[in-house]
Amino acid sequence: MLMSNKAPNQTASFATFAQVVEPDVYAPLPDDWSIGLTDVEDSTGAIASGQYKSVNMAGASAISAVMNALDHAPFPFIFGGDGAAFAVPPEQAETAARALAQTAGWVTTDLGLTLRAAMVPMTAVRAAGQDIRVGWYAASDAVRYAVFSGGGLTWAEDAMKAGRFTIDATGPDERPDLEGLSCRWNKIDAKKGVILSLIVRPAEGADPVAFAELVRTIVAHLSDDREGHPVPENGPSFRWPPAGLMLEARAARRSGSLLRRQLEVIGTAFLGLVLDKTGWSLGDFNPHHYRRQTARNTDFRKFDDGLRMTVDCAPETVEALEKRLDESERAGIARYGLHQQTHALMTCIVPTVMTDDHLHFLDGADGGYAQAAARLKAMAS
Repeated sequence: MLMSNKAPNQTASFATFAQVVEPDVYAPLPDDWSIGLTDVEDSTGAIASGQYKSVNMAGASAISAVMNALDHAPFPFIFGGDGAAFAVPPEQAETAARALAQTAGWVTTDLGLTLRAAMVPMTAVRAAGQDIRVGWYAASDAVRYAVFSGGGLTWAEDAMKAGRFTIDATGPDERPDLEGLSCRWNKIDAKKGVILSLIVRPAEGADPVAFAELVRTIVAHLSDDREGHPVPENGPSFRWPPAGLMLEARAARRSGSLLRRQLEVIGTAFLGLVLDKTGWSLGDFNPHHYRRQTARNTDFRKFDDGLRMTVDCAPETVEALEKRLDESERAGIARYGLHQQTHALMTCIVPTVMTDDHLHFLDGADGGYAQAAARLKAMAS
């Protein structure tokens, strides 16, 4: 059992992704914890109008804000493309809720989007007959990402979208601390033909054993040397001028001149480019090592009451997966949504480049998770 006065134990992790369906890798959250959630309203409309970078930035911003507000104390979280979810103990709940309110205000003021935000007590989740259990998947030696099971996270998200447990946005004068939030990398090309964003959920009343076997089958379909990892082994490529310049400058600015922040982003990006091209190091920072670690740390697959992946695969692999998923849908085992595109997009949280524990969130460059979720919703209605 996780203790209410401690962050979840990140040492009890697993490194083989297919283990996400094994019950013994999870532990229940204590009753006095709270679940924070965010979601961009009408994210599919925003993506259709070309705001895919802003949608991903909004999705990652809550994680960054809460992380900074809690002074980088560990807590379980998951990035969902157009939103995020996390869990905190009671002594951190008020601070996290304030960070959510500030983030929602920043998304409106600086990104022109509307971010739903909520804090849901675990007691409410369990009163509804649901549970939330947390495990830790070791993406690399330096980074572990939380995975969630039990059905409670899905229930909490539905409750948020129904207007329950709402956290109201602050005004434009109260900004979150988003230091470290960035999106500088180039788009990542599909090497095998397709960047596939996929969401698979258990159907209502589905046999959990059958759903677990389906997840294993999907993972096995991608069992090449890198298991569908879209990011090259040596990492993504630096871009000049830096992608997402204005978004990163807006995220980093808590007060003062936006132009000054833009110039700072340009300067650090240019220095990184020079170091990468020359192979030089700067103190403990080696750009080639940083790029390789970026690939290792990327969360291209995750689990939050269901499977969520953005993977690089051949068209025939997509065809085989769709056939298997259609069969599972007809059998009442699963519901699914997918979206095919030619590129992936990375959003990052990098408190410092001097250590290996920087975080990198992946989505399809066309807003893949939001598009897949829209299909999933349409099929359920």
